[in-house]
Amino acid sequence: MTNCSSRWGALEGVGRLLDAHRAAFAGEVAERSRVELGAGRLSTRKGCRSAAELIERVTQVSGAEARRRVSVGTATLADTGLTGQPVPAAHPHVAAALVAGSLGLDAAATIVRELGRTRTVADPTRLDVAERELVDQATGTGDAAPVRASADELAVQARAWAVFLDQDGPEPDDERAMRRRGFRVGRARDGLIQISGELLPEVAAKLKRLLDAHLSPRSGGGFLTDTERSDLAVQAETRTTEQQRHDVLAAIIDTAARSGEHPSIGGAAPTVLVSVRAVDLETGSGAGHADGVELPISLRAVRHMVCTGGIQTVISDAAGRIIRLGSPERCFTPHQRRAITLRDGGCLIPGCTVPAAWCEIHHVIPDARGGPTHTDNGVLLCWFHHRTIDTSGWAIRMRRGVPEIRPPVWLDPGGSWRKSTTSPTRLADRLDDDHAPPERKTA
Repeated sequence: MTNCSSRWGALEGVGRLLDAHRAAFAGEVAERSRVELGAGRLSTRKGCRSAAELIERVTQVSGAEARRRVSVGTATLADTGLTGQPVPAAHPHVAAALVAGSLGLDAAATIVRELGRTRTVADPTRLDVAERELVDQATGTGDAAPVRASADELAVQARAWAVFLDQDGPEPDDERAMRRRGFRVGRARDGLIQISGELLPEVAAKLKRLLDAHLSPRSGGGFLTDTERSDLAVQAETRTTEQQRHDVLAAIIDTAARSGEHPSIGGAAPTVLVSVRAVDLETGSGAGHADGVELPISLRAVRHMVCTGGIQTVISDAAGRIIRLGSPERCFTPHQRRAITLRDGGCLIPGCTVPAAWCEIHHVIPDARGGPTHTDNGVLLCWFHHRTIDTSGWAIRMRRGVPEIRPPVWLDPGGSWRKSTTSPTRLADRLDDDHAPPERKTA
């Protein structure tokens, strides 16, 4: 075992030397890709947006690893001033330990990251002491470092040093929050795209308010009619709270894109382009692809987006040349949407409180079966109910231009059809109709 540990340690030593060279190369690439160089930037000349992207393309490492190498390489790169005088590296002790092969990239990145946060406020002498002490801890060479600290142990010590070095005390909460705010869209994993980030309190409050408005039960229910109260009773929500938040966020995004108040892309409103083979759409096998997302999307999602946003036929020959381009089809006009909103009020599914502005328009009879893009064939559905209309058991039909819904069998074994609307004017009409003399009642 001793021999094995010795060989393992030697192998790690070689790895640290390689890491030092990797960081040095990354620092040089970053130096030659500075923003102020404009079109002469190395990354720009190689067709990349940044030094990290260029490194990612050349080495096939992850974006996070490329950025880590750039961070360490930039912090340990010695330079030359405008008058030719040497300019030491921002972290000379880290640089020396990297070159010697005694400090690994993980530990170096930890020291650079934690001390870098205090560089603008820390006393330079104390900052130098902190860096030297942390390098000693990482390499096991200091008087108080009997064994080398791991990268995780070093992170704890580095954060303690960062607090000590910030002599002016904690940065004001508002300024700290403004600096740390952010929103990140991650990579695909297990069929989903992970998001993360930190919101300013006022932004989080607005988002929570929107979510609460559509996820919280209606207070008390004192203003509900008997019909509305029974609708809520049979809604039988099966989604988790997290899933409901997701669906409300999806509706917010769709509403914002549809509003016309955002910058255009390519002369048109922000629109997601989804491609799918006609044969796959017809047979129900295969998948679609949305621009900007690496994961394929299901045909169920494709049909949902086609129903909402329309379809354009592109025909190509065997070699891939486009030989025919159809016109975009199946998009309800703003005038039609307003008319359908006046008729339906909001999502047609009983108990759903999503308002009309957040709803999508569903073709009751699909275009593939001859259904027209007409108010007599379009109804309002929220994102979730639109996405699941083919599998949820809810059925919709049009009767002389008026939508009717039928609950799933498990909710209504009798399978009765009934009109559905939350439009105040339509509800008033129905009340008048219910209380009218028999000779005045409409069919």
